[in-house]
Amino acid sequence: MGWKTGGEAAAIERRIDGLLKQMTLDEKVGQLHLSGRGDGFDIEQIKAGRMGAVMNFVVPAEVLTVQKAARATRLKIPLIIGLDAVHGFSTYFPLPLGQAATWNPALIEEAAYWTGREASAAGINWTFAPMVDISRDPRWGRVLEGAGEDAYLGSVVAAARTRGYQRGGVATSVKHFVGYGAAEAGRDYNSTWIPTSQLFDLYLPPFKASFEAGSMTAMAAFNALNGVPATAHKGMLTDLLRGKWGFKGFVTSDFGSITELRLHGIAKDDAEAARKALLAGIDMDMMGNVYHKHLAGEVTAGRVPMKALDEAVRRVLRVKFHLGLFERADVDPAAAPALMQTQAARDVALKAAQDGAMLLKNANETLPIGATVKSVAVIGAMAVPEDERVWTDPAGLGRRVVQALPEALKQRLPADVSVAYEPAFTKACGTEFADKDAAVRAAAASDLVVAMLGEDCEFMGEGASRTKLDLPGVQQELLEALVATGKPVVLVLATGRPLVLTWADAHVAAILQTFHGGTEGRAAIADILTGKVNPSGRVPMSFPRSVGQIPVYYDQLPTGRPQKIRQRYESIYIDEANEPLYPFGHGLSYSRFTYANARVSKPSMPLDGTVEVSVDVTNAGARDGQEVVQLYIRQPVASRSRPVRELKAFDKVLLRAGETRSVRLRLDAAKLGAHDENGRYKVDPGQIEIYLGGSSQTSVMTQVLLTTS
Repeated sequence: MGWKTGGEAAAIERRIDGLLKQMTLDEKVGQLHLSGRGDGFDIEQIKAGRMGAVMNFVVPAEVLTVQKAARATRLKIPLIIGLDAVHGFSTYFPLPLGQAATWNPALIEEAAYWTGREASAAGINWTFAPMVDISRDPRWGRVLEGAGEDAYLGSVVAAARTRGYQRGGVATSVKHFVGYGAAEAGRDYNSTWIPTSQLFDLYLPPFKASFEAGSMTAMAAFNALNGVPATAHKGMLTDLLRGKWGFKGFVTSDFGSITELRLHGIAKDDAEAARKALLAGIDMDMMGNVYHKHLAGEVTAGRVPMKALDEAVRRVLRVKFHLGLFERADVDPAAAPALMQTQAARDVALKAAQDGAMLLKNANETLPIGATVKSVAVIGAMAVPEDERVWTDPAGLGRRVVQALPEALKQRLPADVSVAYEPAFTKACGTEFADKDAAVRAAAASDLVVAMLGEDCEFMGEGASRTKLDLPGVQQELLEALVATGKPVVLVLATGRPLVLTWADAHVAAILQTFHGGTEGRAAIADILTGKVNPSGRVPMSFPRSVGQIPVYYDQLPTGRPQKIRQRYESIYIDEANEPLYPFGHGLSYSRFTYANARVSKPSMPLDGTVEVSVDVTNAGARDGQEVVQLYIRQPVASRSRPVRELKAFDKVLLRAGETRSVRLRLDAAKLGAHDENGRYKVDPGQIEIYLGGSSQTSVMTQVLLTTS
């Protein structure tokens, strides 16, 4: 599923011409009206041909009802039916940040495919994903929906998710265009101020990658970008997106964001907001009811040209035709349940949860659980999943099958190992104790403590910005009590962002980080703790030592006074290290990987050339394992100051114990440049340093010279 080409595309444009000639003004405006399930939804608007899209319908029978209402209208134009299928529909995969932590594009694509396939089986044909906002600020609660801090990794993930969703049968809506992840102070919906060079080098590449992978729609952001609300940013929505990039799909507003132009201070009323949004390039009004109420009047009064309205309608119809909605059979409610949570989908969910778990610390080889351990205490309500609140709960498709961590450990550990469980808290939020003393007693009586803690409930997601990034509620108090027993503590985390783990890093024996693993998440954790699976997740977003370091990220620009010996007049903090606690790309394994013989296929290349970079990677451990071989570059002298490291390629490889493999990565000279303050892209000739290894702090190096001929 995707964009048609050639004669098929031309035929679609002719069909659109024919429909536009038949449509009344109200029917045209109706195609731009997106309403949703819940209070205030009026199916009569569909029957009157005055609604083009719906959202949050997940029960197949209800989806069928609204789609039939559209097909019974005068022009029989089908609805596009949208949903936030962000990381699953019936089968749940790790949060998108957790998928990025796999550094496995093929696996990420498969997770999106199964999400799309299940959603499509329920009659949904549009997902409000992928979110590709780059963020360097974990105080922002929505980092869980993205791929972290890096433009290259973010672009690879964006393309993979776009391909997967659309192959699964749903159109993507890449979001939020643009700059939403750079909200000042990490406060959701806040303004963003992004220099043009950074906008083009950091924030726009994942969007461009998604469009190049075929994304059929986009969603505008809530925020104001450099003083202009994204919902009315003609420079981004029309001049760049449609003009320079040639995007031919449609753009939807975010939830109610057109009417919010009044609060941004650029519209005196909803009529003006509707006019400014449409003329800037917003084709569809999500849940604002603003186009529905005011757009026809603006056209009649001559303030919005009919041509502008027709172009917006054309873009919506274009997507519907290219999706095949006019010919696609409606959902069969009786068939849908059997298509949910198939074994194939759950296999991908398990693999994604395994590959995305990051071993951050493992002192004295505490993990995997050794033969001398005869009793394990699992502590924390999060270890036994509750009925998580997700979009698809009303679908009647059956609960997701989830396995509790104590049960999963019992299945995998030898029969003579006892596993005790104490929730400690009243619920997974960890805000109040149920029985702290019982949890501490169980820990004291065990050989090993597994404490599953993290973020849940109101502490993560949209609108969940935080100024403190410690464990929420009373969880830190419990963790300190567990450590005080003197027993080795393995901290298993399920969070929506990097937390400040400085105390934990200094006091617990091992830390396994997940970004909520989904349907198979706790089974995957048990696989790793018991050694059935060798961990291979890598950090997609730097973990700060302190909130005061934020923003903290690996690809900083060099400073004229760099840290050398940590004296006062260097670029340092006087009360904290500069470096993150866990840097971008970091992740431990039960194996040990070494790098040697970094080399390039030729010593120089022209500005339009390519070079093959190779390095010998050895698994020097006793276990088979996956290593993420990462390639970073630096141009020490250029026309603009360039970052100290930039990720430009990576490959996840499986190496048997003792195996050495020559890993080859390609470097394109044309992708080694940067944009200036006017948005112009330039590749400078000169020496390029190439760093290869298992994280952004690798020191294994080779070089290539960029030449003008």
